[in-house]
Amino acid sequence: MANFYKKDAPFKIFISFKKYLDVLEHIRYNDRLEYRVNYVESLIEKTKNFQELKEGFQDISLLEKNEELIRLLLADLFPTGLTHNEIKAASIPFSNITFNYTERFKSILKDAGKDFEIEIRNIDDDEMYIFCCCLILQNYFKKDIRTTIPLYFDIPNKNGIMKHYKITVNSDFTEIFPTERSKIPTDDVLDMLLENMDDAKLWKKYFPSEAWILKGFTIISLVDCTSEVALSDLKSSMIKIDLENLTPDENLIEIFKSYFDVSELNFGLMLFNKKDQKLEKVPIYENVFTNHILDFWINTFDEEIRRTTFNNLSHNSKPIVISNVDNLDENIKQLSSFSILKDNNINSFMVIPIMQDNELLAIMEFTSPVVGSFNGLKLKKMEFFTDMMLFSLNRFSFEKNYQIEAIIQREYTSIHNSVVWKFRNEAEKYFTASLGKKIYTLKEISFKNLTPLFGVSDIRSSSEKRFNLMLQDINQQIEWLKNILTLTNSDSEKYLLALEVFENELNHEIKADTEQRFQRLLREEIHPFLQGKLEIRTSKDIKYMIQNYFALVLTQTDLFYNHRKDLDNSITLVNRKLADMLDESQIKAQQIFPHYYERFKSDGVEHNLYIGHTITPDLHYTSKVVHKLRYWQLKTICKMELEFQSFKKDLPIQLDIASLIFVYNEKIDIRFRMDEKRFDVDGAYNSYYEIIKKRLDKAHIKDSSERITAPGKITIVYFGMENQKEYLEYITKLQKKGILEHDVEFLKVEDLQGITGLLALRVSLCQDQS
Repeated sequence: MANFYKKDAPFKIFISFKKYLDVLEHIRYNDRLEYRVNYVESLIEKTKNFQELKEGFQDISLLEKNEELIRLLLADLFPTGLTHNEIKAASIPFSNITFNYTERFKSILKDAGKDFEIEIRNIDDDEMYIFCCCLILQNYFKKDIRTTIPLYFDIPNKNGIMKHYKITVNSDFTEIFPTERSKIPTDDVLDMLLENMDDAKLWKKYFPSEAWILKGFTIISLVDCTSEVALSDLKSSMIKIDLENLTPDENLIEIFKSYFDVSELNFGLMLFNKKDQKLEKVPIYENVFTNHILDFWINTFDEEIRRTTFNNLSHNSKPIVISNVDNLDENIKQLSSFSILKDNNINSFMVIPIMQDNELLAIMEFTSPVVGSFNGLKLKKMEFFTDMMLFSLNRFSFEKNYQIEAIIQREYTSIHNSVVWKFRNEAEKYFTASLGKKIYTLKEISFKNLTPLFGVSDIRSSSEKRFNLMLQDINQQIEWLKNILTLTNSDSEKYLLALEVFENELNHEIKADTEQRFQRLLREEIHPFLQGKLEIRTSKDIKYMIQNYFALVLTQTDLFYNHRKDLDNSITLVNRKLADMLDESQIKAQQIFPHYYERFKSDGVEHNLYIGHTITPDLHYTSKVVHKLRYWQLKTICKMELEFQSFKKDLPIQLDIASLIFVYNEKIDIRFRMDEKRFDVDGAYNSYYEIIKKRLDKAHIKDSSERITAPGKITIVYFGMENQKEYLEYITKLQKKGILEHDVEFLKVEDLQGITGLLALRVSLCQDQS
């Protein structure tokens, strides 16, 4: 029975009543009241045959065998008159074994169920070990310390509500001795230990396991502090908001049950959208929160009354408490929306508006199927919670706005993380000046002497495909219209004739404004004519055909959009996948050396990198950085091409992409354009780089009609032989990895307007990547 204390501890524990028997001996020889002396003598006499009471024992079965004797012995410590009020018991120190309960404690444990095991809440083994060591310091070394770890028991009541009890421990009847294995630390060591209260290994070094002896028993007293603990738990739940990792706290309902002492309870919360004057659900809590009362309220009144009610809340935000739904006014019970309450078995509820500065932030609801669950006293408890809810909602709003700003920054502007520091420096100067009521003019943000890298994966012949698919859509639309109009009366003849003219024009001599004129014919004449047919007596077959026709029409353009939609969906899918790959790979590129990065999606994905000391002045910058990033760029574009080959067969419209890298050795400057909220190449000389980029898109091989880019191949455009040598090394590396073929082409690029002398390397990707 030596290990009834299951956890590691610095002492062996023996149950002993010696110190208490010493107190009784003192009364026996010193008390002047004869009846007290006689009473104590009889108790001491009863213990003579049970020497273990003094010497100590570890066999806990003796507690049960001598239950009556122990009850009599401890009678002074457990007054009969208080047994139904106090929650009290004797216990074996630092274990979950308790005995000699008051009647109230017995009742609490009985309600918890026979399988319930009492355990101290939220204290791990290391904390408990240090706690035990502190007891040695207090008891043996006489150190005046106060352990600050609050101890709690969580015990469910008969209704399943978790009740929380704070434990106070009286250890007056315990004593601690060292053994031969004990180390007696110096005062300096003890002070050092007290400075390291979280270092269990250090404590175990000076207070090894079971190196001391603890004899005695403790008295534990419990105080019901369910409301206080539940309120603390609510605070923790409200404070823990992480918008980057939003997960609903499903314990929230259980905490509310404890706080309000309501066994069957549901909670709901809806945020008030001031702009739209309506309540909105909290998305992450949709499966946890209910909104039955709020749904009932919303469905009871029309839009105008609801808006008026929201406005009136600024003047009278008194909560609503209904103890028994059956006591509601008969007029309300007759409303169809009242069924929301009955269908969800709601018989008692509270509705509490959350206000700040006379403005509505949110509305809470508490509901229960049990009549009488909520009343004015329960509402009173909300006063302690309202400020916390206000804090939580304000923090949620702040975090939400912060995240929205981050999304705008990430998705809609070009202020990349690598250059934010310079914007922040200017913003801080502006802010500091404004605090001192001074005027500060924001300086222009620019970075000089940067090496640019440009790459593009262009969707090939997308304009031509879009034109051909437009013809298919319009021809299909004309065919539908001819079939419908043929079945109508003679009023449609002029439209049939007009459609014939457009059909001929589309397929033989299409003009620049053909599509626009066709749209005008539809919008102004044919569609109003067909709408009229739907509103008058027309055969069901014709109406059905007309309805099916309009289902295929894109409202914004009045045109069929079927085939072009497939193309746009295909382009969107390609762009998203390639852009995601590029963005993910960029994380590794930034680890090589932080740089400014931007990418654009149109019919394909293009990207720019700008590298230089002025962007990252704190790091050592050399030409090796550029070489590493150039290799990264080539490898990444190869992987994007290969990824495209793996999913292109699944596209609604078959597409091809052609990839190009432009190598430019001259340094350039970039400047943030305030009007466009993005960086742009700065100065007339630097604009030469931008001109080349734009003209390379459709450039041809010199003295040829063939484009320099081709599907399934990577094209690298450059000026000098030094770049050629550099990229051939990169290509060789990728050939060894089985990514590129051994078919490198050395090309000359046709002379472009004002641009001559461009060279190119072109190499195929390996198709078999298994």
